Amino acid sequence: MVKKNKFKTFASAIPQNLFAGFVVSLIALPLGLGLALASGAPPISGIISAVIGGILVSILGGSNVTITGPGNGLVVVVLAAITTLGQGDLHQGYLFTLAAIVFSGFLMIILGFLRMGSLGDFFPASAIQGMLAAIGIGILAKQFHVMLGNINAKGSIIELLLLIPKGIYDFFKVMDLNQMAAGLVGVISLLIMIFYSKIRNRYFQLIPAPMWIVVLSVGLHYYYEFISSSTYPISDALLINIPDKVFSNFAHPDFSKIFQLDFVNVVIGITLIASIESLLSIKAVDKLDPLKRRSNVNKDIKTLGLATVISGFLGGLNVVTVIARSSVNVNNNGSNRSANFFHASFLVLFILLFTTELRKIPLPALAAILVYTGYKLASPENFRKIVKIGKEQLLIFLITLIVTISTSLITGILTGIVATFIIHVIINKNLGLFVRNYLKPNVLMYKEDEGSGNYYVSIKNFSSFLNYTRLKTKIEQIPEDKDVIVDFSMCDFVDHTVMENMSNYAETFKRKGGHFEVIGLDSHDTDSEHPFAIRINLPFKNIVSGKNLTKRQKSLAKIGEELHWNYEAKPKFEVPNLSEFGYFKTRQINSIYNILSNGEGCKIFDVEFSEGELFAQQVIKATMFYINLDNLIPRFTLDKEGIFEYIYHFAGFKDIDLPNHPDFSKRFYLSGKECDAIKDFFNDELVLFFESNPYYHIESNEKGLLIVDKERLASVKEIKALTDFGIRLQKVISKCEVYAISLPK
Repeated sequence: MVKKNKFKTFASAIPQNLFAGFVVSLIALPLGLGLALASGAPPISGIISAVIGGILVSILGGSNVTITGPGNGLVVVVLAAITTLGQGDLHQGYLFTLAAIVFSGFLMIILGFLRMGSLGDFFPASAIQGMLAAIGIGILAKQFHVMLGNINAKGSIIELLLLIPKGIYDFFKVMDLNQMAAGLVGVISLLIMIFYSKIRNRYFQLIPAPMWIVVLSVGLHYYYEFISSSTYPISDALLINIPDKVFSNFAHPDFSKIFQLDFVNVVIGITLIASIESLLSIKAVDKLDPLKRRSNVNKDIKTLGLATVISGFLGGLNVVTVIARSSVNVNNNGSNRSANFFHASFLVLFILLFTTELRKIPLPALAAILVYTGYKLASPENFRKIVKIGKEQLLIFLITLIVTISTSLITGILTGIVATFIIHVIINKNLGLFVRNYLKPNVLMYKEDEGSGNYYVSIKNFSSFLNYTRLKTKIEQIPEDKDVIVDFSMCDFVDHTVMENMSNYAETFKRKGGHFEVIGLDSHDTDSEHPFAIRINLPFKNIVSGKNLTKRQKSLAKIGEELHWNYEAKPKFEVPNLSEFGYFKTRQINSIYNILSNGEGCKIFDVEFSEGELFAQQVIKATMFYINLDNLIPRFTLDKEGIFEYIYHFAGFKDIDLPNHPDFSKRFYLSGKECDAIKDFFNDELVLFFESNPYYHIESNEKGLLIVDKERLASVKEIKALTDFGIRLQKVISKCEVYAISLPK
């Protein structure tokens, strides 16, 4: 029955996925041709990659709404491979590169079987952004000249960038009709890409911007062919070249260089970039999925590897998961893998039925699409976003960007990783923090008692891109409709990559009906107000109240406003009232901070205390509620009855039973020296209150009450519950104080 329902659900979604696949194919067609040309490969190789990937990944893949095909990230590395391996012979270099693509596919299959889907989590976020920006600049540098009708511009990325002003000058100075016409097509195509989103006509928006460029440029060719008496001004050299028999004229890889070092470097580079681009895209698309399903990343990597092997043998490029086309799929209600299959099917139809029309597309039109794509990857807005996170992130970003542009993608990303680690060491002024603790297990996760049902995750020492996979592995085990508390209070350093991923998890859990909250960062310093900024644990004496408050602290301040309570983030180091409680007899209070108080005796706060001495000393941070009483009450301790309370019996502590409340006596452990006074004090209303509310550890020192939930920091949700409990308890206690009159003061 379940299978039948699943099939019905799948079948009922076919019409919308058919339409989504069609819309994606309209974008994939010009992009596939353009990316292949930008890579120095025949245009059809991009279409082969999209078709093979769409069919195989839709059948065997582990994702739901992703679209596959040639990727932006591989343009620079494939172009470099063709140039390097061919040593001037681009066709032969293309055949050698096909062999490298086949080998990279086999490596991706191996990575999938080794469950290396977590590889993408090892790369620092800012270094990845720098690498993507470098890829964007590389695409823009090469394609800008093609967009202006100059297909002869050669040189490195930096040289091509420096040639852009000269290219613009020559475009206007050299009155070559052929280049001028081609350049105008390119410039107009770029303007369409830029202003497409600003045109609000819904009928115009039915056709994606890249397809408008294809339609208009082909229409221009037909205008000159059938209507105008003038000759078409763009030469054949500036038009797409597609073989007459596309599916019977495949290029085949040349494996004669497989034992040479430059070939091995190409294979590693292609595999690295293909894996990173796919992993990042899969992670991003999962966030876009309306049903919030998680992809089986390792299964997807294996399938992408298999598709890449077949694509390489047939003359196609690498098959990767692509974010832009996947986003279009989601936006057009694509809901399952069939959309990827339909996108590939429509591409086959386009090639079979419209090959003649495709040959009429000018190269500058496709180059304009790629120039816009490159600009989006390296736009100034991306720089501004990095700066807001932190100056050190901009440094990592720029180091990766510059090295990648100057050398290669592999060198660039490896330099970014090393630079990130060095900067982390400098910021912390402590190499030992990373060296001593890297191999230590630093993540603890457990499900708390059935009362709260929270999943509690505690991280110690440090959490960065180096060991993030340990934290991710634990969080991935938690159902997304549950409540999760991630506590960094015992962690000395948290980097940007981890903070960004925590934010992503919070969004995912919220969409699925769960609650994901990060706590324990209130004593960590940061130079930026950005939520993804790095956090460094500081001694409390260095914390300045009100500076860069965490999300939790801002929530506490908001609670204070709602309750008309005073909120103070700055720590206090002299707390005499707390030291009078038995709870702190063997514990040393260091400070209290994040204090919410109402001026009427109620106060909720975070407290840091230590227990044990020397090597056995342990620092603990917890959230507590304190009630200051106007009159004296008996000293007592109230806890939930449990195994430890039975042990107290053997140790000589007495559980006080209330004669008229057997259920209370069974559920709670009540102790104190003044047995009669305590029995008088616990009247019916107070007993009913405790029986009707969650369990807390409650202790009286005659002049006040201390309420503790768990020996850890509380989440905002728990703070609200604890505050409500404490306020109501104070009101009930005020009616019980008559029983304390006989006590000595």
